[in-house]
Amino acid sequence: MADDAPPVTLREITRATLGQILALDVAPDQRAMVATNAKSLAQAHFHPEAWYRAIYAGEVPVGFLMLEQRPEEQEYTLWRLMIDAGHQRKGYGTDALRLAIDHVRALPGATELLTSHVERPGNPGPFYESLGFVYTGDVDGDERIMRLLL
Repeated sequence: MADDAPPVTLREITRATLGQILALDVAPDQRAMVATNAKSLAQAHFHPEAWYRAIYAGEVPVGFLMLEQRPEEQEYTLWRLMIDAGHQRKGYGTDALRLAIDHVRALPGATELLTSHVERPGNPGPFYESLGFVYTGDVDGDERIMRLLL
């Protein structure tokens, strides 16, 4: 990211910020690869293992991130990462994922972070690989599993 770019932070979603987070959306050709923020937030409320945050660049909300945290089983998974179409290719996703990785490293027994993606054109596999994730060879439904050793 450029030196003059605003810092990326992960923030709790509040009643005051909910509307802004729900309004964020990926590009039309990416919609089949990531759930909407509304669906993700609804799912999070029924999964106590979900840890979710809004991604901000300075004071501007630019995305959403959600982890599955199971410290009792020492399992941590990146469930969702989305950057709004108007804010992509600015380094915000990279910075947000690095913050999430640092968060997971500090959790009990964390030795790896898993994620997955569907196999279709424009998938985020190369992005995850650029941050050190590797394919495990495992598949869950139509999603290829990746692992980052911490």
